[in-house]
Amino acid sequence: MNWIRIAAVTALVGCPAVAAAKDAVSCGGAAMLGGAQLNCSHVEPKAPPQFCTFSWDLHTIAGDQKVVEGTFMLPPGASNVQVYQGSGFDSALSNPIVICRGGK
Repeated sequence: MNWIRIAAVTALVGCPAVAAAKDAVSCGGAAMLGGAQLNCSHVEPKAPPQFCTFSWDLHTIAGDQKVVEGTFMLPPGASNVQVYQGSGFDSALSNPIVICRGGK
């Protein structure tokens, strides 16, 4: 059986944000001081590995808008895994969206 986990991170300009994709994945991110970083952990020991995608709309130092996207896999027990890091950003324009799916 496959499960789909969806989490939206509430991000305030320059403030760290936290999200949980149901019980299996927890993510936190921030965009400030010229950079952006998103970290995630697999927090449910009984859940299978989680295959995740993310999308995040960020504001650049140059005044432009950029959407960053990516995919990652979190095995059970993975903790504080950096899934995205980028430079040239001063704030978030939207909440990061993390969608995870696990299977047996």
